Amino acid sequence: MSKGMGGLPEGWATSTLGELAEYVNGRGFRKAEWSKSGRPIIRIQNLTGSNDVFNHYEGDLEDRHLVKKGDLLLSWAATLGVYEWAGSEGALNQHIFKVKPYVDRRFFRYLLQYKLQEVKARTQGSGMVHVTRGEFEAVPVLVPPLSEQRRIVEALEEQLSRLDAAERVLQVSRARIRALAARVANFAAARAVPANQPTAPLPREADAIDRNLPRIPASWSWERLSDIAEVVGGVTKDKKKQLDPDLAEVPYLRVANVQRGWLDLSHVATIRVPDKKAKDLRLKTGDVLMNEGGDRDKLGRGWVWRSEVKDAIHQNHVFRARVHGGILLSELLAYHANSSARWFEVNGKQTTNLASISLKKIRNLPIPVPPMGEQLGILQQISEQLDALTRAGAAVEVGLKRAATLRSALLRKALTGNLVPQDPADEPATTLLARIASERDATKPARRAKPSREGARATSPRKTAVSRGRTTARAITDVAAPPVSTPTHFPAASVQQELFDQ
Repeated sequence: MSKGMGGLPEGWATSTLGELAEYVNGRGFRKAEWSKSGRPIIRIQNLTGSNDVFNHYEGDLEDRHLVKKGDLLLSWAATLGVYEWAGSEGALNQHIFKVKPYVDRRFFRYLLQYKLQEVKARTQGSGMVHVTRGEFEAVPVLVPPLSEQRRIVEALEEQLSRLDAAERVLQVSRARIRALAARVANFAAARAVPANQPTAPLPREADAIDRNLPRIPASWSWERLSDIAEVVGGVTKDKKKQLDPDLAEVPYLRVANVQRGWLDLSHVATIRVPDKKAKDLRLKTGDVLMNEGGDRDKLGRGWVWRSEVKDAIHQNHVFRARVHGGILLSELLAYHANSSARWFEVNGKQTTNLASISLKKIRNLPIPVPPMGEQLGILQQISEQLDALTRAGAAVEVGLKRAATLRSALLRKALTGNLVPQDPADEPATTLLARIASERDATKPARRAKPSREGARATSPRKTAVSRGRTTARAITDVAAPPVSTPTHFPAASVQQELFDQ
């Protein structure tokens, strides 16, 4: 790397993200505008892959709110990320930018990815984090000559293609490990008997849709959850009670705490409830916690409580199943519930954004019950196999972290002038930036000249209204009114809380 003035690579210059692109913010779509047909509304969840359900919009849209295949998108709230849209023409939702670079488009995408950590450091908010326009546009960047930008992209993509291939192998391995873990935990399906062998009768009739239940051994039995356990809902948060200092304040578990096969106790909130409510809902060792609502993949997920937090209770979106003694090990119940995602989906309710299942329905969950003498052996086998898969999964995660570190280092090397050599024949970046600034100034709407003080006094709306009447005053007011400033495409610091608390 050859150094120029100020220690920059030869021909490079300094700028900011705001000077290198136009950022068009999406449109806010009201629920009343959603449709089942028309253009898909592209939300942050659709970009991150956390939700594949689209709302649609059938109305007309300005070109700036249309997204076409290949458009560069940047989510600036909740989950910050850079994406290239690969789907059909869609409608741009709020909290997402359509980015129109003034420099090489592919180069700018890598530049945004490289600067994303710095952008994240400037985010605000505790609910849905976001970055303000001023903070975002002020992020400093180094700009190489246009010709070098294209050489950087070619060199980067050659290196990244090999890294991408390695990451795909790791991603496939991760998916296979998770699929194997799900099969291991589904102990009833793993021990299903062939059609020519005797099998246990199906569970009693109930208000539930039971599809394709496995053929469990004849020595086992099918039961409904309410037959083997006490199942109750949790406490609903009452804002008024939270202000009452006479009520006991106790820890309580939310949907975010109850994961599939484990409990996330890194942050346990507290709630004020009457003493009787706290006593009735107090969790005991061996209780199985299951989620009532959230995204589709959250229904029924859960794990076993081991009294990790003293006097904890649970919120209304979390069910508690307390197994009657000597019937079924709590861990086997939890494994089965985690393996019954399809049953929960069929028997639950699904809206556009959220899924839920009622207490009445979850009490009818069919449960396979092996003889008690077999349960410890089944649990031990599951634990051993899951431990081996956990170790394999940890190795995959180490590989993915190393790949991310390599990607970051490669981007840093490329975007600080250390990947490809500089060419003195390239047009300097200062010339490129001057041309960009000139073209931007040329496209700005012309400002209307302000009237002089003398002219303003001569055509004062108030004086004219006195001398010439109300109609003339209105006409002069229209002429003398200052021009309306062009609205910004980037909202101010405040944003709406639109994502479910996970």
